[in-house]
Parts: sequence; structure tokens; C-alpha cells
Amino acid sequence: MLNSERLLQRFLQYVHVDTTANAAAETYPSSPGQIELGKIVVAQLREMGAVDIEQSEFGIVMATIPANGIPDAPVVAFNAHFDTSPETSGKNVRPQVIRHFDGRDIVLAGDPTKIITAATCSELPSAAGQTIITTDGTTLLGGDDKAGMAIMMELANVLLESKPFEHGPVRLLFTCDEEIGLGVKHVDLEKLASHVCYTFDGGGIDMVDNETFSADLAVVTFSGVNIHPSIGKGKMINAIRGQADFLSRLPRELSPEQTEGRDGFLHPYQLEGGVAHSSVQILLRDFETARLSDYAQLLEQTARETEQAFPGLKVEVAIHKQYRNMAEWLEREPRAVKFAVEAHERLGRRANLSIIRGGTDGSQLTEKGLPTPNLSSGQHNIHSPLEWASLDEMQSACEVGLEIIRLWATAKR
Repeated sequence: MLNSERLLQRFLQYVHVDTTANAAAETYPSSPGQIELGKIVVAQLREMGAVDIEQSEFGIVMATIPANGIPDAPVVAFNAHFDTSPETSGKNVRPQVIRHFDGRDIVLAGDPTKIITAATCSELPSAAGQTIITTDGTTLLGGDDKAGMAIMMELANVLLESKPFEHGPVRLLFTCDEEIGLGVKHVDLEKLASHVCYTFDGGGIDMVDNETFSADLAVVTFSGVNIHPSIGKGKMINAIRGQADFLSRLPRELSPEQTEGRDGFLHPYQLEGGVAHSSVQILLRDFETARLSDYAQLLEQTARETEQAFPGLKVEVAIHKQYRNMAEWLEREPRAVKFAVEAHERLGRRANLSIIRGGTDGSQLTEKGLPTPNLSSGQHNIHSPLEWASLDEMQSACEVGLEIIRLWATAKR
């Protein structure tokens, strides 16, 4: 049987470990806390009786829940990631557990200026009566994706402890650095040896994500000339001013602030540098992969316009592929999504097929040949000090996972 208190305590343990990803790091994983959390998970898996447990040199953790009566069934894998977003600190997380939540706005104890409201999160009132976990307002919570981790561990515990039904082999995969686009960089798919996979990395409840953005990263560098400002006339070429000019030329209608649904965007999100050299990182996102080339051409055109406005300034645009929309590859194994929808129906729920204005490890796993839709894991207001998670929704996700395993147990390879 599912144990909601065990699920909660594991989640609270996981969020206390600082696993913030660091895009500037030269190591993999990019932060030592991911290795530390992996060791905790390995120890817990051993204690509950999982087999084939391994933490690789890159921090990737894999394990197996042995088949129970149906060894020849397709192998089902589940995935979550250790790291948390670098957009908000994940250090010294102080989770606040609110039982029998009253559905009202929540003033966060560590920073009373931070208030979770229905205006900032429309799902908040519907969580009335549930057990929810918030931050204290000074850090993120880490529900993305430690909620997914806790769900997977409870799923494994139930299968190993109570053996509720016959099933085939189940594989568990915990990745690192998903938040900076490197989650599956060191995943050995031959070793994972699975027919289908599901990520627990989605928001809310009863969502089955079968499309994600396609994504590239643009790094735009500005090379100028620095000289003492007292003699700068006719000699200084200020890379910072060039950078500001470049950004001012980008269409505001192509920003996250002004787009929704299937709209794509260009999102400058990180600046650095000085007079002689500066750079900006820009996220390119769209559900139509071909549109990424259009965005890249727009950036190149803008770079030339800025060079003309600042004679002598050199502007270079480098495009790095990140991930692609999973929809095309999921069509090759339609049962991946079909069984996720049926699992909800078996529980008397309605699955909502949805798109992600972002990506998951599932995007890259699917592109590499392992169909991997994304499932809800009770996360809300992710990457923010206003983040919160619902224990009730996490338990619901466990139930969905069990039904998915049950469905694949009688399927053909």
C-alpha cells in the first residue's frame, strides 16, 4: 500500500540537499550535492531490496525492481532528476508543511513580502484540504524534481514491499543537470535496457505531456575596445553599449512575457562582461523545430545591425542545440501515451494531454529512441521562492505509475 507519510518524509529529506545546477561548472555533475543525494537514494534502494543498483562516475543512478511473475513483459522505466534550477537558490531550503490547507493565500515565514496567492497560482484554491509543502520564501523548494524522485522511490517501495500485482521488470533512472540541458548526456540507454520510460517531472495533477518545446541556446558575444575613459573619444568601443543596443532590437512580441500556448520565444536570461568583452545567453524556443532556424537568422541579422551602429564592434552568434519536441518520436510507440491515459481512466480520472513550454529529460530520451512522455508530480510555481508541492497530488502520481506498470505487464514487446 502507498504510504503518504513515507513519501512526505523522503521528499523533505531530498529538498534539504543543495543540488543547484551550475552552468558555469567544468565538472559533471555541475554541483557536488547531486552526488551526495545520489548516495542517499542508492542506500535507500538497497534497504528496500532493489537490485542492479549503480551510481556511475557521472552521478547517474540506475536500479531495477525485479519482475514479479511476468519476466518477459516490456521493461518500463521511470525517470527524475537530482538537480534544481539555478534561477533561485536551492541552499538551506526550509520546507513548510501545511496539513489540511485552507486554500487561502500563504505568507511565507522567511520573507513576509513573498506571498503565494491565487493570482500568482490559479491552482492554489483547489488544493484546499490537502497537505502542501511550501518554501519559507528565501529559496526555491526543489519540487522540480525532488517530488518526482520521492514518487519514484515510493513506487519502488510499494512494488517491493507488498507485491500488489504481477508485473514485468521496472527500471529506475535518476539523472543530473537536467536543468542546464545535460540530463541524459551520460545515460547509457543500452544499460537502461527499457522499452518505454516516463518522467515524473510535470506540474499539477493528471497531466500527460506529449509535446515539448524544441530548444536551442544562443550565446552572443560582443568584442569592443577598452581604454581609459578620459581619452576614450574616438577610441573606446563599449561592448556593454553594443549589448544593450542588440537586446533593444529584439522583438518584444517574441518574449516569454508576451507569449503563451504554442507561441515560441527568444529569452535573454543571462548577461556578463565589461567594456572590452560582454556576452548574453538567449533561449530559443518553439514547438516547430524549423522555427529555431528563423530565430537564429534573426539574431544574426540583429548582430549585423548592431555592428553597423557601433563601428569596430564585433558581434558573434553561436547556436548550441539543446533538445527537440518529443511529439514526432512518440508516434513510433503510441502505447507510451495511450497507456498513460488509460492508467488515469482505470483510477476514475481524466488525463489531460498537454504541451510543455519547456523540456524534460524525456525530450532527449525520446529523441534518442526511448519514448518518454512526462507525467504530473504535484509541482507548482517551479523555479521560484513561491514554489509549492501537493503531497496528495504526489500520491496520485504514484497511483498512476502503478497502473502504467500494470498495463505494460500484459503488453507485447
